[in-house]
Amino acid sequence: MTIHRQIQRRQFLQLTAAGLAAPAFPHSAAAEDYPSRPVRIVAGFAAGGGVDITARLIGQWLNERLGQSFVVENRTGAGGNIGTEAVVGAAPDGYTLLLATVPNAVNAALYNNLKFNFIRDIAPVAGIIRVPMIILLHPSMPVKTVPELIAYAKANPGKVNMASAGNGSAPHMAGELFKMMTGVNMVHVPYRGQGPALTDLLGGEVQVLFATAPGTTDYIASGRLRALAVTTAARAEVAPELPPVGDFVPGYETSQWYGMCAPARTPAEIIGKLNREINAAIADARMKARLAAIGGEPLPGTPADFGRLIAEETEKWAKVVQAGGLKPD
Repeated sequence: MTIHRQIQRRQFLQLTAAGLAAPAFPHSAAAEDYPSRPVRIVAGFAAGGGVDITARLIGQWLNERLGQSFVVENRTGAGGNIGTEAVVGAAPDGYTLLLATVPNAVNAALYNNLKFNFIRDIAPVAGIIRVPMIILLHPSMPVKTVPELIAYAKANPGKVNMASAGNGSAPHMAGELFKMMTGVNMVHVPYRGQGPALTDLLGGEVQVLFATAPGTTDYIASGRLRALAVTTAARAEVAPELPPVGDFVPGYETSQWYGMCAPARTPAEIIGKLNREINAAIADARMKARLAAIGGEPLPGTPADFGRLIAEETEKWAKVVQAGGLKPD
């Protein structure tokens, strides 16, 4: 990777601050009356996945609270880049939004010729949820703890197959971060989604999978899969019996996260209104229960808070992409 591709934290934070401070449209009746027509939420991944489900849950809440339809549009392809490009090119009026997630931070380093700069061209609106991931093993693996997995992988370099939901996905990057921080050599086997990866893990075709929790708990309870740890910094509500990876690999932490973004230069009044409503949603008991069903833990905060998360994640994953020599599909 060339020097100009190496992204520095200071540059991220400066770009984020500049984006948040960029002149908004003048305060107007249009901002006060927003939304006065249907709003489009672009999801860069297929229907039925975490991005799509989160977008629909938040869209329904916003519909009920703001009195206009918030319609989810799935614009798939290129690891979410097609959907992101559609939002970047839209009018900055609050009527086209993006449900952002981990690949949006990863892609800045993973793809060489993007037509946009995510931090410069997108305005953060609000975080929504974090979803912990779990290290899962096929039970034929002779290990039961994270230290034993590290020792086994080091004793068998290149012989442990690590599945993922696809190149640049949150589970893939969780595995690559683990490899980078422990020095193990596991072979990445990408799939088109977590479902197919789980199928092959259950069949013993691959041995390790960093997976988001939904859809895995029954397999763990039945003994068909073995769970070692969660990827979050602390124990997770979805699997409180599992220790964090960071207990054994100091500093290790990652999760799948979802949040709302808008085109850069969207009026601050509109961003503020959406931020308040999304924070109200994730504090609501009924909505929290629905988000918890997909493993989500609330990610409240201001637009600036979400912007800092995006900046920090972009820097973090750039280092992992470079260390692993990762390429898109």
